[in-house]
Amino acid sequence: MHAEYDDLMRLLTPHGQEHLLRWWPELDDAQRACLAEQVRAVDWSTLARARDEALAAVGPIDLPIHPAPVRRLAASFEEWEQEQAAAETGQDLLREGSVAVLLVAGGQGTRLGHPGPKGAYPIGPVTQRTLFQIHAEKVLALGRRYETSLPLCIMTSPDNDAQTRRFFEEHRYFGLEPEQVHFFVQGTLPAVDAASGKALLASRHELALSPNGHGGVVEALTQSRLLARLEKQGVKHLFYFQVDNPLVKIADPAFLGLHVQAGAELSLKVLPKLSPEERLGVVVEVGEKLRVIEYSDLPAELASKRNERGELELWAGSIAIHVFDTAFLKRLAESSALPFHRAHKVVPHLDHAGCLSQPEKPHALKFERFVFDALPLARKALVIETSRREEFEPLKNARGENSPGTVRQAMSNLYADWLEAAGVTVPRHADGSSRFPIEISPLFALDAEELRGKPLNLEAVEGPLVLE
Repeated sequence: MHAEYDDLMRLLTPHGQEHLLRWWPELDDAQRACLAEQVRAVDWSTLARARDEALAAVGPIDLPIHPAPVRRLAASFEEWEQEQAAAETGQDLLREGSVAVLLVAGGQGTRLGHPGPKGAYPIGPVTQRTLFQIHAEKVLALGRRYETSLPLCIMTSPDNDAQTRRFFEEHRYFGLEPEQVHFFVQGTLPAVDAASGKALLASRHELALSPNGHGGVVEALTQSRLLARLEKQGVKHLFYFQVDNPLVKIADPAFLGLHVQAGAELSLKVLPKLSPEERLGVVVEVGEKLRVIEYSDLPAELASKRNERGELELWAGSIAIHVFDTAFLKRLAESSALPFHRAHKVVPHLDHAGCLSQPEKPHALKFERFVFDALPLARKALVIETSRREEFEPLKNARGENSPGTVRQAMSNLYADWLEAAGVTVPRHADGSSRFPIEISPLFALDAEELRGKPLNLEAVEGPLVLE
């Protein structure tokens, strides 16, 4: 046991973290094994770099900030034709098996009052389909349409990995083949005391760990060797999105086609912000490079600045829908180029006496990487506008905006639009929203065009409706 203690001490001492073994003599064998495993799993050099980078990043951007060049929604027949041609290119990519789907799903449903992974939240307007089921059925429907087995890669977190895997197993992978679904776990980093930089302990044998941000997907893909396996299978493009948005057009062929036609390494979708205060990062141009500035980091005078038409000048809100080339992700992983950001947080931890401390004010630093920081590192990037009504209503809050009520209504509104395009009468409220809850399974129709080709035998919606 002394040898293991000495090995761990040699690992920690160069980084000033030897205090983590303070209670080693009092631990039993299982606790010592737990602590040793956690200590060895941390890249302590990376943690030191994260601390230094995050502290050095304080301060405003000192270069001029301009609106990003964005491909806007088609406003002419010619632009519509270009999108149709791009969609044909994207369909070819899907048929040839060069596309995989990457779902970021590390969150828990705590804020929603839901036990377990957020993806297991029941959100279907009528059937209570879960977020996971909706996304999985879209992938299954795409595979059937293009006669391919589309890989679904799901990034979990240490907190919900086992629950997520069990949820998919219990639901027989929602019709997908088990070997088609690839789970991999997001990395973590210890929280540190803001004053001393010392890593914090959650208990005498556990580090106070926190997820390393959605930018950790690059490291997690490579460390799990999943990226290498996908490349070996012929995958060249990863369609990336987050679990909380059930409206996402997964592996949208037009988006994929535009990405490839532009020769881009990274593409992302944006939409006009509703207000300067909307909590969306803004895609801008800084020093001839595209980048995303978090809403909290954008100075108020820039966030609220309007053009001569009264529109927000910096309007392009990022909605976490991207396409990455696998070669670009591999290059990012090899260079470890994504910067770290700090978050000042309250972290329950052990104090010097070994008692659990619950600070009242933020005292600790957590470190995260953001996937959108890859934008200025791409040799070519493409920014494309999408429709909020068609593709964005995330589930984030228990009440108010972005809550179960608004998400279900947004889903019903979208399906009502599809039905009306197919010649069905849909009762509406005065504000144009659907009067009844409506739900269309992706296995019945993936989009309005597919729905129009179905024999509906339906003239009008007269109550809650499910098509599946």
